[in-house]
Amino acid sequence: MLISRLFSANARLCACAQVHEKHVQRGDKGEYVALVQYALVIIENADIADGEMAASSYGPSTADAVLGYKAKRNIINLSYQTKPDNIVGIMTIRALDLEIAAIEKFNGFTIRDRPGVARKSAWR
Repeated sequence: MLISRLFSANARLCACAQVHEKHVQRGDKGEYVALVQYALVIIENADIADGEMAASSYGPSTADAVLGYKAKRNIINLSYQTKPDNIVGIMTIRALDLEIAAIEKFNGFTIRDRPGVARKSAWR
């Protein structure tokens, strides 16, 4: 179960937090990808390409941002991995969710505050 206001209302991300087959990965498109991108920008000041953000598309810069996030936090499923990958799976979405929930609690941040791509430089 996801606890942040940013993620908890999104059925696809809730599924990602529970089902391996619902990982978020390169080639995916949709609001759930946009939410992950937004979280990475907020938490890590990730440099995600404007085109990917505008299209809510999980492309190379989103994959790089996910890999950087996971490497920094040593998010590795040791049952089958030896190093982080660039996929948002159960462990990653839960880690992102906890960090976003902490920011929401501290700052009163809500999804309604989400700025558009055109103002991306203003919220980095």
